[in-house]
Amino acid sequence: QVQLVESGGGLVQAGGSLRLSCAASGSIFSKNAMGWYRQAPGKQRELVAVIARGGSTSYVDSVKGRFTISRDNAKNTVYLQMNSLKPADTAVYYCNIAPMAQLNYWGQGTQVTVSS
Repeated sequence: QVQLVESGGGLVQAGGSLRLSCAASGSIFSKNAMGWYRQAPGKQRELVAVIARGGSTSYVDSVKGRFTISRDNAKNTVYLQMNSLKPADTAVYYCNIAPMAQLNYWGQGTQVTVSS
């Protein structure tokens, strides 16, 4: 059974930084690209960052230059370093395989709140 557990969210002022972690069970990491998704209140969930099995990365335009996704396959963990945070980054952040998330992989997410 695959489980994804996100952590590291919190309340931060605009311009601040947070580092999110996602620990996975099972063999998910060895077989898939991984992504960080976010869902703001009243909005659809969006994919913001992807890291391939080989380590190549891609980002949605709104976070380019500010967010960095990385992975540690030995620890089955994917990270999202978020710098220069903006109020618009406020959302619940989730990890899942990418670019097509698996419905039954969603975890509880971690709340990120950026105050102005």
